[in-house]
Amino acid sequence: MTTDTSDAAGVFEAHRSVLTGVAYRILGTASDAEDVVQEAWPRWSGADRSKVEDPRAYLVTIVSRLAIDRLRSARSRRESYVGEWLPEPVSDLPDGADRVELADTVEFALLVVLETLSPLERAVFVLREAFQMPYAEIGEVIGRSEAATRQLARRARDHVRERRPRFEADRAARRRITERFLQACLEGDMEGLTGLLAEDATLVGDGGGKAKAPLRVLLGRAKVGRFLLALPNNFERFLASVGLGPEEIRLEITEVNGVPAVIGVAADRVITAVVLDVDGGRVQHVYLMANPDKMSHLRVPDPS
Repeated sequence: MTTDTSDAAGVFEAHRSVLTGVAYRILGTASDAEDVVQEAWPRWSGADRSKVEDPRAYLVTIVSRLAIDRLRSARSRRESYVGEWLPEPVSDLPDGADRVELADTVEFALLVVLETLSPLERAVFVLREAFQMPYAEIGEVIGRSEAATRQLARRARDHVRERRPRFEADRAARRRITERFLQACLEGDMEGLTGLLAEDATLVGDGGGKAKAPLRVLLGRAKVGRFLLALPNNFERFLASVGLGPEEIRLEITEVNGVPAVIGVAADRVITAVVLDVDGGRVQHVYLMANPDKMSHLRVPDPS
């Protein structure tokens, strides 16, 4: 058995970013992804590595299986979650996902859709669409035949395609829409705001019972608009509850999961994030994250 732990550590670290990227896409939470990668280390360091022909594939298999198991248990725990559950947003994308072909697979709105897949469908989708693994190898990861794996992949792709925008805006257009969205909210411009929203727009809030957010999905342009225009006052009440004044919060646009988003910063920490899902130049979905437990992987931008 190979026992050189320094060599094992070097190989593991060389693949850590890829492993974190796999785990994050399967789980939707950066903290759980990091835990899963750490759980993979003793399995790797204690393995007979002399028989491992492809360390990357071996490690991806370990992490994927751990992530699938954790996702299954997480799904049952989320049944008692207060309000709607949203993925955990990140500022720094895993595995070099600033590359266009990877950035699309870590976009926040896609992670929301992936929550509607079964754990196996999600793992197959991630390994195939994000990492281009052959179906036979994915089948070995999940313990299914190649034919069954292809069927899972097809079902997952169809499901995702049905729920993703038909006409996705490019990055520059998203930035412009996000800027107009923030300006309308700050100015109390209901007409300007509803002009940006699709008629059947939805707002999904995640406060986790620890921050103020809608407990149910808001549906319809007018209802979503009214809620958003009330946000500045809600911010002030929140700040007062923690001993801060309204002048101590700043709202700005930065990138969250690789796309423009609005974040609220107070006391040198991110307290909320709003990500827009744009379809054909209109905002179809508004995702409002306020659970403080999910803010730790959002970086406070330099105010300069």
